[in-house]
Amino acid sequence: MNKKWAVKRITINLTSNEAEKLETYCSITGRPATDVIRELIRSLKAKDTENSD
Repeated sequence: MNKKWAVKRITINLTSNEAEKLETYCSITGRPATDVIRELIRSLKAKDTENSD
């Protein structure tokens, strides 16, 4: 399966605790941080755009 990746690159600042938590989770699950972060973003619930008028 071919995936076309987005052209947008972002940089985030994490506290030491947040970075450690992400690194620990990735180490336990064997998943890269980018996959974990993408999954978390996809799980966000967006408001209905019809109500934005």
